[in-house]
Amino acid sequence: MNTGRIGRPDGAPIIATTKFAVDDVRCHIRHHHPGCPEFAVDFFSAAVTGRAWQRCTLGTAVGIVMQVFLRHHMTEYDQLLLIGIEREEARRRVQPRINAMLATWRKPPVARDV
Repeated sequence: MNTGRIGRPDGAPIIATTKFAVDDVRCHIRHHHPGCPEFAVDFFSAAVTGRAWQRCTLGTAVGIVMQVFLRHHMTEYDQLLLIGIEREEARRRVQPRINAMLATWRKPPVARDV
């Protein structure tokens, strides 16, 4: 984890930012989401490490990235917005599906006999 400061030319307050190390992110995901597929661990790790986070713990950063990805790619959220549903209502409607996917990832994968 690398913490830095971003200066603002307009005189606004300086905000501390954090860049997380990819190994730390992968370890976090594997520990808290052992059922998350390996390709998704790689994807989420790259997304988290690809930006500087403001006032954010590693767990919060991972949670934000997972929530956003699942909302936009694994639910009908964007379609709801396109038909005129307000953002808060669209998020409310898709959140149970997101929660179910995250709950599945929180469980260790089931070993299968081949």
